[in-house]
Amino acid sequence: MSFYRLLAASLLVIASAAAQATIVDVSIGGGDAIFLAGRTDLVIPPANQSWPGGMIRHPGPTPEEILESVPPSVAVAAGDVVRLLDPAQGGINFFNGFGPPYYGPEGSQGDCSGGGCSQLSAFGGISGYFGPEGALAGVFLNDDVPLAGPPGTLNFSTGGLTRDFLSITPALGQVFYIGNGVTTGGDFQQFIAPTGATRLFLGIPDGFGFDGGPGAYDDNDGAYRVRLGINEIPSIPEPATLALSGLAMVLAAARWRRSPVRA
Repeated sequence: MSFYRLLAASLLVIASAAAQATIVDVSIGGGDAIFLAGRTDLVIPPANQSWPGGMIRHPGPTPEEILESVPPSVAVAAGDVVRLLDPAQGGINFFNGFGPPYYGPEGSQGDCSGGGCSQLSAFGGISGYFGPEGALAGVFLNDDVPLAGPPGTLNFSTGGLTRDFLSITPALGQVFYIGNGVTTGGDFQQFIAPTGATRLFLGIPDGFGFDGGPGAYDDNDGAYRVRLGINEIPSIPEPATLALSGLAMVLAAARWRRSPVRA
């Protein structure tokens, strides 16, 4: 293969990789229940009513009267590598009353030491959650509504995967911890879409005392904001930079071809 053909092929690979990468800004509110991911079949009743067969609510009104909501999602394909390109920001208050204390995406305790570990049961086709209380979490789904047959619950406690795993490929419908998207050592974590995945939902795992049946979203206020990268490595230059680099390579090649042969 000639030098120019090799150069063209290399630039084509670079451009293809850049085209497949996606960056999305996502906001996750305190009412975005991870257990409602994909549940377009449900009708969420007014906040002042009970919800038989749905999320558990406070017996009386809360100052916030937040409605549970289907969490936001982004499109993915099997094998996609998802990262938070910047550590997640923002905060949520999980308790009655507006304002502080606001807790960050790692949850109200940060980890599961000192009894701060949440254990929530499955809902429909979405698994339970076992990890830091109120942390930012995710779940991969296909295009179906997850009605039944939830997978097993992953363990993100200090006796399990912890919050310091580098990479994880959960099953469809299996809730996983995201937190701020980096390990305590500062490494960006990888969340890999499993076979059949078409959507990634981001939401909050909550319940009374962060244990038992999912619920208690009606007094959550605040939000997290994340910059999500799909097949985008944090250190990869932007496509414009890649194009300039490619142009520099072409110009260098032209100069190389024009230069005299030296003994």
